[in-house]
Amino acid sequence: MESDRNKLLLTLLGQPLLAWTLKAAADARALDWIGIIAQPKDFPAFQGILAELTLTIPVQIIQGGETRQQSVYQGLQALPPEADQVLIHDGARCLASPELFDRCAEALPQCSGLIAAVPVKDTIKVVGTDGMVQNTPDRSQLWAAQTPQGFDLALLKQCHERGLKQGWVVTDDAALFEKCGLSVQIVPGEETNLKLTTPIDLRMAEFILKERQALKNNP
Repeated sequence: MESDRNKLLLTLLGQPLLAWTLKAAADARALDWIGIIAQPKDFPAFQGILAELTLTIPVQIIQGGETRQQSVYQGLQALPPEADQVLIHDGARCLASPELFDRCAEALPQCSGLIAAVPVKDTIKVVGTDGMVQNTPDRSQLWAAQTPQGFDLALLKQCHERGLKQGWVVTDDAALFEKCGLSVQIVPGEETNLKLTTPIDLRMAEFILKERQALKNNP
């Protein structure tokens, strides 16, 4: 992101990325608790954001690990004792709507694992280390994974424990679920649910937010 700080502290229309993410999650009907997994150096800034938002839903800041996988594991241990299902979301996907969180939560009772995803539009090429195209997979079977990703909590904890013992390294919790032989269902995601990674993503997100605000003001 070419930034001197955590990208979740960068601003969109005057508010930090994290604030947009938290407001969307807090506005979802199905959620009753939010955990923010972060590194200690960001705790003061994140606490300041929470103080300004004054959300009605309980929010807890949790110390993360050295990798995404370790951080999710830490977050799972901090969940309220009565929790039996969990949605895991990337803070950098600050454009996810409350409706998407609800759609994922409402699908969880019918499955043990799910991910928000959208069909791939581009033709995808598998390329070798020599830079040569090896094959072209069938686009009709390809989906781009997003978050939230939702799981039966007991099963996900078992998968994380097994991953620790086996030394597995995965890029998301759905992959961990799959390695344990468990099924993961697709829930329709949102084309605007971008993961903000580069400066151009910030400009695209700003455009999307302005469009949403215009629609609210002129329904």
